Amino acid sequence: MTNTDENRTEIVSTLDGLIAILEDGKLGYTNAAEHAEEPLIKSNFTNYARERALFIVELQDEINRLGKTTDTAGGGPLGAIHRAWIDIKSTFTSNDTEAIINACITGEEAAVEKYEMALENEHLSPNQVALISKQLNSIRAVLMKLKLNS
Repeated sequence: MTNTDENRTEIVSTLDGLIAILEDGKLGYTNAAEHAEEPLIKSNFTNYARERALFIVELQDEINRLGKTTDTAGGGPLGAIHRAWIDIKSTFTSNDTEAIINACITGEEAAVEKYEMALENEHLSPNQVALISKQLNSIRAVLMKLKLNS
């Protein structure tokens, strides 16, 4: 399948939307780690933030392969749809571990929804579908761990 400019633009927009929610997740987990008191939970949140940063780089590399540049400054309209993480910071004013975990669950559920929507893009290449699916599976695994701890 060849990528027309229109298809390429649509793919880049889809990937940018994922980057936006990953940026939110990275920020959310960084904030959660700062406010978590239990060392294991703090460590998990730090690892989740690092994983989101890696996912961002993977998607940016894919955008660059398409001959486009990445703009992570604003996240664009797709990223604005599910800014669940941004509202989470207010939850972190207390050191309530349960509230923090519940806020993270909300953010991850939004990420799963965004990823599932992205996989509906019929212009994605098999490699892009594989990358997005791999990231989605990891996000789902984190979500399950969070739900077990809530």
